[in-house]
Amino acid sequence: MKELIIAFGLFLFIEGILYAIFPSKMKSMLKKLELVNDSQLRSGGLIFAVIGFIIIYYIKN
Repeated sequence: MKELIIAFGLFLFIEGILYAIFPSKMKSMLKKLELVNDSQLRSGGLIFAVIGFIIIYYIKN
């Protein structure tokens, strides 16, 4: 459970830093996200989730 809280904190830290350093680029990136098809977004999210799971699995073992 401690690792999950650390991971969530790291996620918030990275997101916050990106918005603080590059606010205009982040806004334009979010606008471009509307142009992406739902299936492409779903596939990309699934790929990143699997990659993240594999990384966590290898680090924990």
